[in-house]
Amino acid sequence: MTAREEILGRVRAAFPGGDGGGVTVPRGYRRRAPVPRGDVIALFGERLADRRAAVRHVALDELAVAMAAMLWAREAKRVAVPADLPRAWLPGLDGVRPFTDDPPLDPAALAEADGVVTGCALAIAETGTVVLDGGRAQGRPELTLVPRHHLCVVHADQIVHTVPEAVGRLDPYLPLSWISGPSAGRTLEILVVEDW
Repeated sequence: MTAREEILGRVRAAFPGGDGGGVTVPRGYRRRAPVPRGDVIALFGERLADRRAAVRHVALDELAVAMAAMLWAREAKRVAVPADLPRAWLPGLDGVRPFTDDPPLDPAALAEADGVVTGCALAIAETGTVVLDGGRAQGRPELTLVPRHHLCVVHADQIVHTVPEAVGRLDPYLPLSWISGPSAGRTLEILVVEDW
C-alpha cells in the first residue's frame, strides 16, 4: 500500500459507512443570506482600514480630483500607469507626470516611479482584498510589484461580499494578483467610485 492509498483510506474511514461510497463531504459553510449592497461596500472599507490602507469614497465626477489630491498628498511626481488606463482619470494632475507602461518598463524605471495607478478586476469585502487580472486599466502584474505606492480605483459594483463569490467571477487562466492591504514598505490607497 502506498502512502497515498493509506491517507485516502483514512479519509474514507472517517465518514459514515467507512467506504466513502456516496458520502458527501461537508463544505464547512452554509449558503448565506444576501447582504445589502451598502453593507458590502461598508465592510470592504472597514477591512481595508483594519489593514491601514487609505480608502476614499467618491462619485464618478469627483474621481480625477480625488486621485490628484491623493497623489499630491504623497508628493508623487511620476506615476506609472497601464497603457489602457482611462484618460478621464488623469486630468488635473498638475505636477504629477504619468508615464505609460508601453512598451513594458524595466524594473529600474518602475523603481523610479513614485507610485502606480490602476483599476482592478474586482474587490472582496470580507477580506478587504483587491484582485487584478491584467484586464482593462490593470496592466501586467509587475507594474504593481515594484513602485512603493499603489493607488487603485474600485468601482462599487466590482465589490463582492465573499471569497467564493470572487472565485466564481474570476477567470483562473488569467494572471491573478490578490492584494490585501499594504505590505513591507509599500502603501495601498483605494478610491471607491460610487454611483450616488
